[in-house]
Amino acid sequence: MIIHSWNVNGFRAVVGKGFWDWFQQADSDVVCLQEIKTRPDQLNQEDRIVHGYQVFWNPSRLKQGYSGVAAFYRIEPQSISRSLPDERFQGEGRLILLEYDAFFLFNVYFPNGQMSHERLQFKLDFYDSFLEYAQELRGKKPIVVCGDFNTAHKEIDLKNPKANEDRSGFLPIERQWLDKFISHGYIDTFRMFSQEPDQYTWWTYRFGARSRNAGWRIDYFFVSEELKNNVVRSWIEPHVMGSDHCPIGLELKFQPGD
Repeated sequence: MIIHSWNVNGFRAVVGKGFWDWFQQADSDVVCLQEIKTRPDQLNQEDRIVHGYQVFWNPSRLKQGYSGVAAFYRIEPQSISRSLPDERFQGEGRLILLEYDAFFLFNVYFPNGQMSHERLQFKLDFYDSFLEYAQELRGKKPIVVCGDFNTAHKEIDLKNPKANEDRSGFLPIERQWLDKFISHGYIDTFRMFSQEPDQYTWWTYRFGARSRNAGWRIDYFFVSEELKNNVVRSWIEPHVMGSDHCPIGLELKFQPGD
């Protein structure tokens, strides 16, 4: 099973920058998108219906042109839902949960904490609420989480760690939450295969950052440790343009009866 995740920074924008060419080449079983910034009724018919796939949209209901997630899938899930149980975190279009036979798949666009202290606290509270929900579901079956976490975990995960120590996205308190998440038995799948530096998933549009590869790795695939042996590969596609983020991928293999 191949899963892709991509913060597209506006679905209508990325469609005009080669998205469907990438989508066809990716040949993915599930494609999870974040920051779609649109509603299905704003799209052309050909961008809402894709041969061989169904799509589930969760746009922001609180602010137009903001946030939102979507999932294209050709393997039918047992169930789909669109939010955390905590009412504080409903309405911004930040989550889709797909339940499959062998695991739960979370597609999450975690909040950005740069706007204000209040927004940083919202992000941290969202993190905690998400972990609580993931752990609750994990009692039933393993967990896969993909999306934009809006935090680089280690110094290796961004080009200029020292210059960004006081910036949301690399604050000690945000990185400590990722430590806590991992301590609960969640595995950063990309680091199972690569310990190399200069591997990023987001680059600011300013200062020619992408051409210099001055980026951050803030998009992840995590699996709960029960799925570790099912992970075949986990990768980044930095050559794919169209957004300030690039796609990431995960391949899982299951034996009959898993």
